[in-house]
Amino acid sequence: MRKKSAENSASLVHRHTVKIRFSEVDSMKIVWHGVYVKYFEDGREAFGNHFGGIGYLDIYGSGYTAPIVELHCSYIQPLVYGDTAIVETRYIYTPSAKIRFEYNIFRESDNTLVASGYSIQVFLNGDGLLEWNNPQFFLNWQKRWKITE
Repeated sequence: MRKKSAENSASLVHRHTVKIRFSEVDSMKIVWHGVYVKYFEDGREAFGNHFGGIGYLDIYGSGYTAPIVELHCSYIQPLVYGDTAIVETRYIYTPSAKIRFEYNIFRESDNTLVASGYSIQVFLNGDGLLEWNNPQFFLNWQKRWKITE
């Protein structure tokens, strides 16, 4: 059995429900592939609000921004208009100055995994320069939620 490293283990998880809207489906009557990125964003936003301290406004209010520098999505099963999706967002600890989230999207009606992926965000200071060390507000957030190596 392969042992998980601290960098690859999930620390905190939040689940968020999304109702599939007509405007999100394509001419084949399935959710357009680009919308899954929005569902990831919905998951990140709900996660930040639930666990407080790393929401977009929290980061900005601390003098930083956190743009996405890497994004991956694997499509497994389609969602269609009228479905309800559950976006499961996992914060993945890394000692580097970045935020990593992993996502699983499930169809609520049968709990089928329909998509999975991850995103990586870095910290930019108020001058738009890359931060090489974790900002203090982020270290405080990790400490609050007992996130350690």
